[in-house]
Amino acid sequence: MAKVRIGIIFGGRSEEHPISVKSVRQVAESLDREAYEPYFIGITRDGAWRLCEDTADGWETERSRPAVLSPDPGVHGLLVLDEGSFETIELDVVLPVLHGRFGEDGAIQGLFELSGIPYVGCDVAASAICMDKSLAYVVVREAGIATPDFWIVRGDGDVDPASLPYPVFVKPARSGSSFGVSKVTGPDELQAAIEVARAYDPKVLIESAVVGEEIGCSVLGDPADPTLGELDRVAVTSGFFRIHQEATPEQGSQNSSFIVPADISDEARALVRETAEAIYRALGCSGIARVDTFLTPDGRVVLNEVNTLPGLTSYSRYPRMMAAAGLPLTVVIDRIVTSALTDRRR
Repeated sequence: MAKVRIGIIFGGRSEEHPISVKSVRQVAESLDREAYEPYFIGITRDGAWRLCEDTADGWETERSRPAVLSPDPGVHGLLVLDEGSFETIELDVVLPVLHGRFGEDGAIQGLFELSGIPYVGCDVAASAICMDKSLAYVVVREAGIATPDFWIVRGDGDVDPASLPYPVFVKPARSGSSFGVSKVTGPDELQAAIEVARAYDPKVLIESAVVGEEIGCSVLGDPADPTLGELDRVAVTSGFFRIHQEATPEQGSQNSSFIVPADISDEARALVRETAEAIYRALGCSGIARVDTFLTPDGRVVLNEVNTLPGLTSYSRYPRMMAAAGLPLTVVIDRIVTSALTDRRR
């Protein structure tokens, strides 16, 4: 049986570029080479596309050639450029291992749609909605699921500091991994926090703080019948949970640890899983996502955010939760790729 020719795209132009590179190396290590023939496509920080021999350091300039994904479905793959000529490489499926802007916000998913190549993960609409936390909150609220109270600051706009119920969190509306996020305990801190968030996105989200435990749920597959991994609980020793801010995150977070399975009651576990599945469906997710929630002391589940292309590094939450449910990353990759190849909605 012929191997599936899989284009694995990584890197990208967002602040999460280094995380993507770590994720793709874990994917490369976990990929079943008996079933898949991988083509590693790295996107540099400047947006240049490179077909790489591997994902080792130096892929941006060494052991790689310029390449682009053709938007023409008649080509159905890569155009590899070489001294005025080009080579065509047909792909059966694309696996984006990208995080943040231009990776999980619907932008590259639009290119995949134009190309006609099946791809792993959420479609354009679901990706765009989940990336914009305020839009995700609106959709989820309509489905009857709780979210934090929130306010939006656009462009050079502002908000009356005296009108907010402190503490609040100020964050870019369309970013991830805690970049640009600040906890604000009083009016005097608000404007500085808004400027920090604006460095990542001109649309700023202010959220009321939710008292509760942060519980994550990994979700895999068709929204009609998804597979859920074990839940995790983020145990914070000080401050608030910040991911990928450390110099060496492989050695652990400076103020947080992850408990898998989450040490919560069976009743709470069932409610979180039920709510995460409902959120996944309400937002139109498919293939893969991590749903992060808050479990309040009175037993409510409140949406925090949804990551449509969660980290797949050796220390990431999603593969850890799936592995605890008996699905190692090799199996997860096979499941999401198979789902993409058989998804007839595209």
